Amino acid sequence: MQVWYLIGVLVVAIAVLIALINSRLRLHPFVALLVVSLAVGLAAGEPLGHIAKSLENGAGGTLGDVGITLALGTMLGRLLSDSGATTRIATAIVSRASSRLLPWYMAGAAFVIGIPMFFEVGLIVLLPLVFSVAHRVQTEAGLRSPYVQLAVPAIAALATLHGMVPPHPGPLTVVSGLHAPLGQTILAGFICAVPTVIISGPLFARFLAPRVEVVPDKALVEQFAGDKDEPEHRVPTGWAIACILIPVVLMLARTVAEIVFAKGSGARAVFTFLGEPVVAMLIGFLVALIALALVRGRPGEAVRKSVSDGLRSIVGVLLILGGGGAFNQVLTDTGIGDAVASAASHMHLSVLLLGWLVALLLSLSTGSATVGIVAATGIVAPLAAHLDSWHTALLVVAIGAGSIGLNYVNHAGFWLVKESFGMTLGQAAKVHTSTQTLVSVCGLGMVFLLDVLL
Repeated sequence: MQVWYLIGVLVVAIAVLIALINSRLRLHPFVALLVVSLAVGLAAGEPLGHIAKSLENGAGGTLGDVGITLALGTMLGRLLSDSGATTRIATAIVSRASSRLLPWYMAGAAFVIGIPMFFEVGLIVLLPLVFSVAHRVQTEAGLRSPYVQLAVPAIAALATLHGMVPPHPGPLTVVSGLHAPLGQTILAGFICAVPTVIISGPLFARFLAPRVEVVPDKALVEQFAGDKDEPEHRVPTGWAIACILIPVVLMLARTVAEIVFAKGSGARAVFTFLGEPVVAMLIGFLVALIALALVRGRPGEAVRKSVSDGLRSIVGVLLILGGGGAFNQVLTDTGIGDAVASAASHMHLSVLLLGWLVALLLSLSTGSATVGIVAATGIVAPLAAHLDSWHTALLVVAIGAGSIGLNYVNHAGFWLVKESFGMTLGQAAKVHTSTQTLVSVCGLGMVFLLDVLL
């Protein structure tokens, strides 16, 4: 009886969370998460003296694990964007492609750029390239609806990396909450991501293009495709790619070292240290700072102002992560997480499907993939306690994939795509919502396939 009472508290809490975010109050998700966390602690009978400590420990632990990495990743992305490095990479990838291969090359460009960047930031960086290439080939045979053909692969790749592959903050939060092995999660994420991008990117674009004709206003075309004095020619492509890949390579090297070298060895200790997300991201940022900014003659004050401006854009995300951490800690301290684990074991429901579904529904209902991913982590965390390392990594990818789907009018990314291409609501739903939902479903399918193989 106690188990079902606690599950009832969780169900009501989720409903209240959704109501607070979507009601006339329009509470910020951070505040809504704190209010609901406090109410859950009270309803579940947690001692009054412990509730505040749960909130503090949960928020502080999550921000300590993920917040610093997120800040460094944001600054790295800002350096890459300001220096023209991302444009340089994208241009190098698509410059020699034929019209029929352009969607595939665009997916490749977005895949590389999406490793360190948020979905919204990556799309903004890619928009000039998408518009200029689409405008160039609009009259060529073989590429029907060029804006759809190029936008869909970009959306698919950016969304996949954003939701399913560390060091993005969403999957990194799940890694922290589930104590998943970082290197194995990165490997599993990339293995799932590549087929997902192919299916929901170039292949889906070929299916969708004859059914949706997007023709942006001339003003939009001029804004994004007009001649601009870009600095990308000053940044060698090799340096640009290296700055993006350094953090990921260091994190993967840590996993390899933990397999190859014995415990207590000096080499293992060094690679473990360098592969810590905070250290790896710091190294990547410092290399980019030197190679893409200071060596190129950018004034230090201008660089500092630019990265500071970039940090302002993630304050809301950091707060949501902290609020989600507080919510997760309350679920643990009150025994609600264990109650969910007990109920799920009797239902014989796959933990991978449960994690994906909870993240999907919460993301849809709250309008925030971050809320979906952090809340789902707390709910399924007790179920991950008995999983081996590879299946824990797959659970991270499943939760991340769930947070991507059904991205509609209450998501900021939906409106960014709609307004950037001058789409109607119907067109945006067909292009953006359907693409991200296909990413979500394909991601889950790849997780199940690896689950069978492992």
